Amino acid sequence: MKNLLLVLAISFCSVAHAQNYTAIIPEPVSLVQGKGTFVIDNHTSLIIPSGSPELTAQCNRANEWINTLVGFTLPVKNKTTASERSIKLLLNPTLNNPINDEGYELSITEDEIKLQARKTAGIFYGLQTMRQLLSLSSETNKQQHSLPVVEIIDYPRLKWRGLMLDVSRHFFSKDFVKKYIDDMARYKFNIFHWHLTDDQGWRIEIKSLPRLTEVGAWRVPRTGQWWSYDPPQKNEKATYGGYYTQQDIKEVIAYAAERNITIVPEIDVPGHSLAAIAAYPYLSATGYIYPVNPGSKFYNIDDNTLNPADERVYTFLDKVFTEVAALFPGDYIHIGGDEATKYFWQQSAVVQDFMKQQGIKTEHELQSYFIKRVEKILKKKKKKLIGWNEILEGGLAPEATVMSWQGMQGGIDAAKQGHQVIFTPSSNTYLDLYQGDPLLEPDTYDMLRLQTAYKWNPVPTGIDSTLVLGGQGNLWSESVPNGRHAEYMTWPRSLALSEVFWSPQAKQNWIGFQKKLEPQFKILDAAQINYSKAAFDVLATAKLDEQKQLLVSLSTDIDSLDIYYTLDNTNPDTSCARYNGTPIVIPKGIYQVRAQAFKGNATAGKLLIAPREELEKRAR
Repeated sequence: MKNLLLVLAISFCSVAHAQNYTAIIPEPVSLVQGKGTFVIDNHTSLIIPSGSPELTAQCNRANEWINTLVGFTLPVKNKTTASERSIKLLLNPTLNNPINDEGYELSITEDEIKLQARKTAGIFYGLQTMRQLLSLSSETNKQQHSLPVVEIIDYPRLKWRGLMLDVSRHFFSKDFVKKYIDDMARYKFNIFHWHLTDDQGWRIEIKSLPRLTEVGAWRVPRTGQWWSYDPPQKNEKATYGGYYTQQDIKEVIAYAAERNITIVPEIDVPGHSLAAIAAYPYLSATGYIYPVNPGSKFYNIDDNTLNPADERVYTFLDKVFTEVAALFPGDYIHIGGDEATKYFWQQSAVVQDFMKQQGIKTEHELQSYFIKRVEKILKKKKKKLIGWNEILEGGLAPEATVMSWQGMQGGIDAAKQGHQVIFTPSSNTYLDLYQGDPLLEPDTYDMLRLQTAYKWNPVPTGIDSTLVLGGQGNLWSESVPNGRHAEYMTWPRSLALSEVFWSPQAKQNWIGFQKKLEPQFKILDAAQINYSKAAFDVLATAKLDEQKQLLVSLSTDIDSLDIYYTLDNTNPDTSCARYNGTPIVIPKGIYQVRAQAFKGNATAGKLLIAPREELEKRAR
């Protein structure tokens, strides 16, 4: 009996070891694990063909993280000797699999690792997979630095795999932006959408228009709940903010390019332009002098929309986009186009006369006229226009790409008109939303659970799938005042999105993804990334039955957890009532519910204390 138990224990450990080894995110297209490991020690070399500067750069980057994980770097050679184990990087233009330029094949035996790809992008992504395998195995066996014997064929599902960072509402330093890009690269994102301008700040130096950063980059300091702030007071100094010089921008672009990430800048027009208007008041239909908004209520109070009837606006935009286009080598510039109030256009006699002269019947058509003018400006600079789905209103610019955030329908409509689309519906991709119960989370305004991000298909049926460039997660920063909180809101929901964007739909499995989270959390810990564990917290929802009794339901994102609760104001443990999935009737006189998730006998996540008053509010 003892021997049988020992065999079972060894078998269990072996299975756990194998599972931990291959907890890769995003899930590869094909992974076949063998027996044994490839050990990295002082008899291991990195091998690349001679005269390959692209692979030399990849080797240097690989050696950086190898040194972080194992404590030493590997010699880089053109060939190996019989006594050495080798890690070979090969560019193979004739490679049949993977099927695109970002794909790779990774073969690991006990004596050799061979990573080959058509392009350096594929080599880079294969190295990210190796990096995860080495990190995962190091957690399992701290005495030996090794990778499992495995055969992987991998390539991305979608071309556009993006994350957006809003640096207007709160300014994030150049160094933090670089770190954010580093973290993206680990999980095979390839687009960094940089939201550089908005009502609360203009963050990019435009040398021909210096007031954009002298005035537009700064606002009065405020702390508290967004939209509840006091407006700027008379003679109050604007001291909060910052901007990126053009040299900063070039440095970040080069940094991203080394990590196979293209940066798409956003200059948000015609709405969301109050910072620009504060710098140059002639840009709005009112012409009034406004301060940069600090987060106080101002819609339809201050005019934050550019005047499409004024030729000076297009001269201004030509100057802006001339410098932006010269800085950013990518194909696209994002021009926003969202949430542009029409109120001030309606009140302006100049704008209304212009509409009559041009035969423009509605303000939506007027915005379309504006977007089409901007597209012509960008085309002269050899750039393609992307806008939020509101650019559909009044007629879509001829070659525009639509980024659909108000659900999927805008992107579907654009695709049916033959336009390329990127899906980023707020209900599945907005990273500024609550990821757990609002009683346990920092303040925001809506909810996006981890499983909601994961269980989403960015390629809807009924349209030409070749027009779907991909998808994107968006981190708006109204309620994100610093870098650590930006990380907290980004991860692990962006782990889910990375798998949604990269892995074949048939390989996406919510149960399997949950099992990979805790091993991945150890990687995030080692990288000092501040991630959320809200998926392990209890979420309370409430409703009233026909007798007006309060009913409360409890859930967690992680399926394997048990929830225990109390109604007597004591903290629950595993001896208390276990939640069985049936809504709990909360009798009169009970003024709070306390609930805690458990994994076995150990607590998982935070203790939820839900006052009756809050639950009744949720039941309305």
